[in-house]
Amino acid sequence: MRIGIVCYPTYGGSGVVATELGKALAERGHQVHFISYRQPARLEHFHENIFYKEVRFADYPLFDYPPYETALASKLVDVVKYDKLDVLHVHYAIPHASVAYMAKKILLAEGIYIPTVTTLHGTDITLVGKDPAYAPVVAFAINKSDGVTAVSESLKQDTLEFFNIKKEIKVIPNFIDFSRFKKTDKDHFKKAIAPNGEKILIHISNFRKVKRVDDVVRIFAKVRDQMPAKLLLIGDGPERQNVEQLCRQLGHCQDIRFLGKQDAIEELLAISDLFIMPSGSESFGLSALEAMACEVPVISSNTGGLPEVNVHGKTGFLSNVGDVESMAANALKIFSSEKMHQEFRANALKQADLFNIGNILPIYEDYYQEVIDTYVY
Repeated sequence: MRIGIVCYPTYGGSGVVATELGKALAERGHQVHFISYRQPARLEHFHENIFYKEVRFADYPLFDYPPYETALASKLVDVVKYDKLDVLHVHYAIPHASVAYMAKKILLAEGIYIPTVTTLHGTDITLVGKDPAYAPVVAFAINKSDGVTAVSESLKQDTLEFFNIKKEIKVIPNFIDFSRFKKTDKDHFKKAIAPNGEKILIHISNFRKVKRVDDVVRIFAKVRDQMPAKLLLIGDGPERQNVEQLCRQLGHCQDIRFLGKQDAIEELLAISDLFIMPSGSESFGLSALEAMACEVPVISSNTGGLPEVNVHGKTGFLSNVGDVESMAANALKIFSSEKMHQEFRANALKQADLFNIGNILPIYEDYYQEVIDTYVY
């Protein structure tokens, strides 16, 4: 198949999933065209079946904001026409699903037919999509997609609750590439960060308010008060300055490292003992899954799709959003017994294997073919 993938090129979950999916499809022999305003963050290496099509748009004085949607629609038309795509897969409802509909109508006027698949990832539904300024367009674009997927059962139910959706939504969960995310021997690296055998806690996010990174620091402080420990904070974003200030207030700056955005996060997960994800909203929890593939148990909130990934009392523990006391107590519980810690590590790996890309990729391939075969002009 010739597949067009439209995504945000950032480090966020939707961009990561779209890029990893495209790379895996290319390995299976499909021709994949990434269409975005910048090369996706995880599209690092050349592959003969991967093509990147940059969306260029001019900043005219007439507009307060550059007309990205118009430029993207024109680019989609161009790529579909000249690369003869079989299907367009757009990730994130805003604005990609509505732009895909516009491109499809332009192409239809020229006698060219292209089915579209829209994947819903989270905040495009639970946060941005519910805004009255966007909601009617989001609902329309989903209903006009030829295929719709959601990354968790929780997100599917949220979509059906928030919008009047007439299309069937297929749940295809996020996935993990075990050729990259696996526990490796990095003891020399671990000793550099925790020279006295301290437990290493880790958090990875884009440091938005919804990620509740301040809760991560408060949880760590309670753990640190009871035992030697270190905290690695991976990522960057609008809350970083506030979190740095909180570290100073709590007096644990010497044990907390802000490492910013990192590409080789699997090396940091390989040396970690516990992953912390206290998010206020999380449609799936891809970072938690990546940690589990590296045999790292997870302490998380019980919101959204997290219970579908992190099994309470087996791969980690779930607590209510904002319940710092419970999360800290659960972290200490795991650390209280080396036997329990090792059992949780093994369980985390076993659970992560359910989301192995080798299991998920054929589902996408079959779904593309189904949408292509049943596409109504």
